[in-house]
Amino acid sequence: MNVITAEMTPEMEALKTRLKATWMSGDYGHFATYLESGALEFLARINIEPGARVLDVACGAGQTAIPMSRAGAKVTGVDIATNLVEQARACAQAENLDARFDEGDAEMLPYEDGSFDMVVSLIGAMFAPRPEFVAAELKRVCRPGGKIIMGNWTPTGFVGQMFKIHGKHVPPPATPALASGASVMAPPVKWGDEEIVRERFKDGISHLKLRRHLYPFRYPFPPSEVVEFFRTYYGPTYKAFAALDAQNQSALRADLEQLWTEHNTATDGRTSIESEYLEVVAIRQ
Repeated sequence: MNVITAEMTPEMEALKTRLKATWMSGDYGHFATYLESGALEFLARINIEPGARVLDVACGAGQTAIPMSRAGAKVTGVDIATNLVEQARACAQAENLDARFDEGDAEMLPYEDGSFDMVVSLIGAMFAPRPEFVAAELKRVCRPGGKIIMGNWTPTGFVGQMFKIHGKHVPPPATPALASGASVMAPPVKWGDEEIVRERFKDGISHLKLRRHLYPFRYPFPPSEVVEFFRTYYGPTYKAFAALDAQNQSALRADLEQLWTEHNTATDGRTSIESEYLEVVAIRQ
């Protein structure tokens, strides 16, 4: 029996249901259209070879899986959000790509041990509530000598600061605990902390390389409209606004607009910002 399944309490089931609803809200497929350039930069660095068996964990609507499949990789994508998996399948079918997409949980991946040459997650698996299980699963499904590659927002980067604003206005719900009483949900941006990543990958990994990069956010409209774009299409921001009354929505919007405006380097009515993320490249032992 999978140890994660054995620990799936009713409270954890409820948390998973809330997380799934968050990522199914808004329209991440549309939201991610402005993130494509950063995803392609990420993929260019990790050098995926044609014919490689690749798993894209928390694949969304296929923003990285589809380009990898176009490049000749044998791609499987998995995501907790049913609607995003359906969007990814439709995109692959429209291009006649040989890519598979499954609904599944990063903490209990539905694949055999050592099934993939490369396991990739760009700003995805970091949001699962129990990182120790995520790390174990990424290693389990990767073959010995294969690569595990992640891109994770850092705590001090722009998106990390945006999440702090979310938390200021909408504190995260109480999280369930394991039988030991330990908390099971660390902040997602801990995946962008080098020391913590080294601890999570201290076993079963022969080599670990960590490097910080900047992810481009480019929008053809000003910061105020970017905030509205996030509120409409990005699940976490959508849910944050939905949890507040009109007065508190206005306060959240003001803080977000201030953050985007302060960091915007564009001067022509557009928005241009770069957010730091940690690139993780681990070789499976």
